[in-house]
Amino acid sequence: MESKGSLKSIIIEIICYLYVLLFVYAAVSKLLDFENFQVQLGQSPLLNPFAGEISWSVPLFEILTAVLLMIPKYRKVGLMIAFALMVLFTAYIYFILNFSSFVPCSCGGILEKMGWKEHFIFNCLFIALAVTGLLLICKKENKYELRNCYLSLALLALIGIGTIKILLEISENKQFERNNFVRIFPPVSVKRQNTIDLKYNSYYFAGADQHSIYLGNTHSIGFGSGIRQCT
Repeated sequence: MESKGSLKSIIIEIICYLYVLLFVYAAVSKLLDFENFQVQLGQSPLLNPFAGEISWSVPLFEILTAVLLMIPKYRKVGLMIAFALMVLFTAYIYFILNFSSFVPCSCGGILEKMGWKEHFIFNCLFIALAVTGLLLICKKENKYELRNCYLSLALLALIGIGTIKILLEISENKQFERNNFVRIFPPVSVKRQNTIDLKYNSYYFAGADQHSIYLGNTHSIGFGSGIRQCT
């Protein structure tokens, strides 16, 4: 019995510290590249009106949750918050993949290298880890706590999904309120095809047609009009 109990404790420890690693890394990555993080939120079709508030609140919640998970007395509360945050993040990704007119840039350090579908699966795995940890903690207490744990998880999941739904409604209203002019630029993939070394850095774009690009030169080197044609 003791070995079984110790195994459960080890599993809970591993789950908690995986979350600590995830949240601390994600929060530090956001704060170190804070300006870029705000820009990415500003380009989100859902979070654009709340970019300022969310850019501060998300890293703070991640750090707070990590601190709670490192303290054995507050691990249950920490896992509850971690579960709610991951449901919130996952619901947001689901919205982006299924209802957004375009897919914005991802954010969050190494997680930025993931595609949105991979990120969705990654989040689902961590949701499963949070559920496992909470059930193990509640099972160690008593069967009544286990029942309450199921109810709490269901309630937190509804709150997370409902929050995304509310944000969607508010975002749509704010973007179209009084013909509000909100610029959201979908990411465009640009590929380099050909390059020409012009030898000077004084050229500027002067025009183009179907066959040629025309460059102006502020110093008019070798060209009376200061215009060079590149075909």
